[in-house]
Amino acid sequence: MKLNLAMWRKASWELIKMDDKKEWDALDVVSKWLIATRSAVTTVTIYSCIIAGLLAWRDGHFAWLAWIILTIGLFIAHGTNNLLNDYTDFSRGIDKDNYFRTQYGVHPLVQNFWTKSQQIQWFLVSGVIATLAGFFALFYTSFNSYVIGLFVFGALVLLFYTWPLKYWALGELAIFLIWGPIMIAGVYFVLALGEGGDWSNLWKVALAGIPFGLSVASINFGKHIDKLNDDKSKGVGTFPVRVGETVARYVNIAAILIAYAVVIYLVVIGYFSVVMLLVLFAAQRALYAIMALSKPRPEGPPKGFEAFWPTWFSGFCFYHNRMFGGLFILGVLLDTLFRKLQLPLAINWIGLIVLAIYGVYTFVSAQMEKKRKAAAAQ
Repeated sequence: MKLNLAMWRKASWELIKMDDKKEWDALDVVSKWLIATRSAVTTVTIYSCIIAGLLAWRDGHFAWLAWIILTIGLFIAHGTNNLLNDYTDFSRGIDKDNYFRTQYGVHPLVQNFWTKSQQIQWFLVSGVIATLAGFFALFYTSFNSYVIGLFVFGALVLLFYTWPLKYWALGELAIFLIWGPIMIAGVYFVLALGEGGDWSNLWKVALAGIPFGLSVASINFGKHIDKLNDDKSKGVGTFPVRVGETVARYVNIAAILIAYAVVIYLVVIGYFSVVMLLVLFAAQRALYAIMALSKPRPEGPPKGFEAFWPTWFSGFCFYHNRMFGGLFILGVLLDTLFRKLQLPLAINWIGLIVLAIYGVYTFVSAQMEKKRKAAAAQ
């Protein structure tokens, strides 16, 4: 079967909608896995691992092979969780009657692209690969007791996120902790132990993981607010179902704002240099998300947003996360490079120069886009 590299790229960047089983059957194995596991979202795992790897490199603990194995394993583990999520909700009768999940992307079980038996087979293969990566981490750290705890914790969350954690309004908290402080500090910890290094910075690394974790969790919060009525009618007790839309919307706004506040705090205490303030260039998208979250969800798609419906709050949060996460990673990369290269200027002065250059680039790009739109309108 011919590999569809174009679909790999597309499925890694956006959620795929597809109704034709013949089109599905013609896809290669990797394309099917990427689509079924919603890899446009699961790539946040790779971003968390990149942040952890950069911080480990900054402290002299980085190892390419170990980092690649951990990153691939965690990415596949995230996809495995999504396969189980869909299987569990389908088996419990949640994903039917045009439920929210079936509206924004391919659901192989609902659309009869796969049988339940096939879904389990895909889950098991993915789970075995992810588990092998976990065993590597255990051997790499000589079966450190803390790493064993992380391994067990990750396995339990993978198995029980859909039920009962999500039903107990703990799913959103789990998303924040796992893709923020736990995964970033956990990967850093494994790399540091494997290299026999000092992990005294671990708590600051965990703190550095909070902004990205909050940004990721905001997408999950938004999605659960978007489908609040569907979840409530089916007895799925997510956080928004338990506290109501208004409280959930303002908690999500707080999550976005705290993400920026923690970055600024880490710059003030000197853990990060001024270059990390690059994330402030995502503030416009943050404002779009906050403005959307400040009002109740519309009954239907506003004009111009039809293609994105039924995602609304989650769409704005996803849009923000893409830029915030990208700039956060860029900031960590540059911060690490400047420290490693030991340039003649003080690191904060270099950071200010980078901010100025990026600001000019952003302004010029905005002006060119305005001219392009004006020309297209004529």
